[in-house]
Amino acid sequence: MTETVDITNIKTNIETNIGNNVEKNNEKKGEDYKGFYKLNWIQRIGYGSGDLAQNFVFQVIGSYILFFYTDVYILGGNSSRSSAIAGTMMLIESIIDMIWNPIVGTFIDKHNPRWGKYRSYLILGGIPLIILTILCFWDFFKPSIIYAYITYFALQMCYVLVNVPYGALNASLTRDTNEITILTTTRTFMANIGSLCSGGGIPLVVALFAGKNLPIQYALFQALGCLPSFIFIPLIPIIKRKLGKKKIFYIFITIAIIGYILIYIFSRLGVEKYIVVMYIAQFIKSSGFTVTTAYMWALVPEVISYGEYTTGRRISGIVNALTSVFFKAGTAIGTAIPGWVLALTHYKSSSTNETDNRPLPNDPKAWFFTILVFSIIGLCLLIFCFTQTKERVVMDNKETENVKISDLWKEFLRNRPLRTISYFFILAFTAIFVYNASTAFLMNNLYLQTFSAQEGVRWCVSVIPTILLLLCMIVISTYELTDEKIEEINKKIEEKQLV
Repeated sequence: MTETVDITNIKTNIETNIGNNVEKNNEKKGEDYKGFYKLNWIQRIGYGSGDLAQNFVFQVIGSYILFFYTDVYILGGNSSRSSAIAGTMMLIESIIDMIWNPIVGTFIDKHNPRWGKYRSYLILGGIPLIILTILCFWDFFKPSIIYAYITYFALQMCYVLVNVPYGALNASLTRDTNEITILTTTRTFMANIGSLCSGGGIPLVVALFAGKNLPIQYALFQALGCLPSFIFIPLIPIIKRKLGKKKIFYIFITIAIIGYILIYIFSRLGVEKYIVVMYIAQFIKSSGFTVTTAYMWALVPEVISYGEYTTGRRISGIVNALTSVFFKAGTAIGTAIPGWVLALTHYKSSSTNETDNRPLPNDPKAWFFTILVFSIIGLCLLIFCFTQTKERVVMDNKETENVKISDLWKEFLRNRPLRTISYFFILAFTAIFVYNASTAFLMNNLYLQTFSAQEGVRWCVSVIPTILLLLCMIVISTYELTDEKIEEINKKIEEKQLV
């Protein structure tokens, strides 16, 4: 009898102690216990370094690959047709992406590599991505169209293999919407450091390797396009609290449109003559676009949570694959449009122009070694991102067993907020890359071109982006997930899991 009483008391004491310890642990962790994890600044910077690294590839391809194919590689061997050939190649690649992205998203959601469900691909996809970036800017097979197709297509496929899981990694770190806003802000801030280094640094390094005068004017113009990120991105959480989601987009898209209009007007009056005004216009345009593009990424984890709430499955890879389809389609179409416009308006490449005094050299070796340097730095940053991220909010194996490629389009059809941001992505990124792919031509002695070619470049850097941004404002007006609604959704999800 005594022995039985002792055992019962011991059992009771153990249960009491466990309960007390759990309560203390919960008090200590606070919201962490419910999946609302707080991250330290090393983790935030570590995650952001992944976007910094990708911009060493992404920005280079978006801003300079068309110029490389047109003025350096002379794609197809005919300078009058090279831009059109490049534009068509990029459009075809965007169509292939619509098939490839769902495959990648489904594969990621169904598999759990030993180094992490999402972070593993920073290494597994990152290494071939860097190698292919270098090969894209190698002119050994110049002007082979086949070589350009193979390297460019393989590069874009590897980019998806890194970018889709990287996007899903965001939602796997925490459910806390304020933390996600800070994380996204940090990511975008560092992405803009990458844009500054590649956008403004590439022309300088190419000129150094080519032994030419440094194109300070062009590099400064590109740098001013990145400067607003260092001013406004740290303020985005405050701006968001003051204005709310939709007003952020309305106000800052309008600011970007004002900048585009100024660029059009003063580029017609003379880029070099009004270079100071062009700098101001570039700053205004980028101020608007910086806040707009920075905050739109914070909406992705929201639609992932919405999908989990409505279906019971947190298919982050599928959702990020779908947003990547529209994001990549926007970048490809945006880079392709200037190619066709340049061909239609009879742009003359620097290889056919009599002067050798253009700001951007067309020395193929200088371009190759420049890209080599930037690519190696990018790989080191991907490795740092890998070491500093930890996945905490992911699906278990039972949830991933039934994930199929068709889930991507099913999720697209049933998830209204996802459809909204998908349309926004394709419009916004088309606007960004129509502009980015054209600035090299705008600032590369535009006055040497025929009037029709000059006007074609101006349409690419001003008129077309403005039209696309007006459409963005219409699309974002339909977004339905308020902060209150998404907080309620996340809490209900955690309550179900605790039960």
